[in-house]
Amino acid sequence: MRGADYLLKTLKDHQVDTVFGYPGGAIMPVYDALLGSGVKHVLCRHEQGAVFAADGYARSSGKLGVCIATSGPGATNLITGIANAQMDSVPLLAITGQVASNLIGTDAFQEIDTYGLSLSIVKHSYLVTRIEDLPRMLNEAIQLAQSGRPGPVLIDIAKDVQMAAMPSTSLAYSHEMRPKALAETSTSTHAEEVQAATTLLAASKKPLIYAGGGVNLAKASELLTSLVEQFKLPTVTTLKGIGALPSSHAYNLGMLGMHGTKAANTAVQECDLLLVTGARLDDRATGDLKQFAPHAKVIHIDCDRAEVSKLRSADISLVGEMPSILTSLQQQLATKFSHETAHDWRYRCLQNKEQLAFRYDAPFATIYAPALLKKLSDYCSNQKAIVSCDVGQHQMWVAQHMQFNSSSHHLSSGGLGAMGYGLPAALGAKFANPEHTIINVSGDGSIMMNIQELATLKRYGVAVKILLLDNQRLGMVRQWQNLFFEKRFSEVDLSDNPDFVEVAHAFGIRSSSIDRATQVDAALEEFLACDESYLLHVSIDPDDNVWPLVPPGKSNSDFIEESISDTTFKENRL
Repeated sequence: MRGADYLLKTLKDHQVDTVFGYPGGAIMPVYDALLGSGVKHVLCRHEQGAVFAADGYARSSGKLGVCIATSGPGATNLITGIANAQMDSVPLLAITGQVASNLIGTDAFQEIDTYGLSLSIVKHSYLVTRIEDLPRMLNEAIQLAQSGRPGPVLIDIAKDVQMAAMPSTSLAYSHEMRPKALAETSTSTHAEEVQAATTLLAASKKPLIYAGGGVNLAKASELLTSLVEQFKLPTVTTLKGIGALPSSHAYNLGMLGMHGTKAANTAVQECDLLLVTGARLDDRATGDLKQFAPHAKVIHIDCDRAEVSKLRSADISLVGEMPSILTSLQQQLATKFSHETAHDWRYRCLQNKEQLAFRYDAPFATIYAPALLKKLSDYCSNQKAIVSCDVGQHQMWVAQHMQFNSSSHHLSSGGLGAMGYGLPAALGAKFANPEHTIINVSGDGSIMMNIQELATLKRYGVAVKILLLDNQRLGMVRQWQNLFFEKRFSEVDLSDNPDFVEVAHAFGIRSSSIDRATQVDAALEEFLACDESYLLHVSIDPDDNVWPLVPPGKSNSDFIEESISDTTFKENRL
């Protein structure tokens, strides 16, 4: 057995049945071993497409995502996707080929220090230059990516190691031989800490749950929902936390932060206690940290001690496995928490949710993106739909106006904000969830970054629905230049976009285009009914903005809404 054969066998042993990649010289032995291995390989058309596809596969399924690339440009093309997985805690294994071990350090053809390049964007990185080390490093890499706080792990394998014969002693390697120092164990939470947290919660007059992406990673969404329902606790979510509590739940006030709902941001600024579950309090969620939740004490639950009190000091830290912590909290709260204590607060939050809700009765002849996405969400309510977003205005509109019952059904590049993520992530999600409807909501800027993956959809005959919102602008940049740079518009004009319908046709993808509100219903019905990939091109106004908006450096209570100029413009386009 060669090293390359052992690699594929080990992936299968760890229940990896699908990988995404692109071949090249230094990884060629692995591609030779793929033949007859039983592992399905999806040939993407760019290494960045492959790593984003592996990311979408992992996020939507909870399984390990695996991508493969060659040395040099193959490996460097993975870097953005690896960083994306690191920022959003996605279990990802990146496998790269390296030049032969005797050539490392000689500036050989397509040699790059992949190990060094990756160190700041991975949980761990390996360089395998001896066949004897491959079993230990490979098994460690697979387990590390999925244990504790998930994240990307890279293993860079010299070409001669891939071709070398496995020593019989190495073949006997077992999981039990993994060094205990690398085993990730959660810090145990002491009973007195849980007791102190329940006492603080019980004494609160205005408690609020702040749910992040860690809830889904910990598989604790049902427990969180149970806690919310039993004690009627208003809840806000981060972008990655959308779906941790179903969007349709009565006590879900929506997303907080820069483009959060008015009800959510108001609640955060007025609460006297924040129960933070699996969130890192990043700047897009908190606004000016000094003014964030100024009256609140903080209970912070996370599996990663490094995140607790990193930005906002926690009054009580509960570090460990979230399911066990939430269970303990719920059990102890049952004897201490009175629904009547926070009755007025709960009523105020729900009243704000109703009175400050988004409106969709825009009387425009043109297409209003929020209303379109709300309608799409309603159409998908009875389907198993997974939505993958790119980055920009459309990403925020999806977060604001579509409803999700699970965080794994809302795929979005949160921490890194990588344009070009949506289409390949949707591709990966479809391979992981073939029975689900997979929708990629993209913008005309983002779609161009990995549009080559339309060829991958066609090659494998997978059905991904692409809703392309085209405002012929880099919309979010244009909005910021309009608001904060004195309308000095610089390099945001995309009016020379290609005809996206014709582009889709050239790739063999069905497509159509709409530009009037009266066309929306029929177009969405055809879009969803099609049993193959379909691109629906939607022309929207270039001057539409995402509202509300918390300006950078401001408090979440200082959100702004439509300006007079926007209102005047809308009146003029009726």
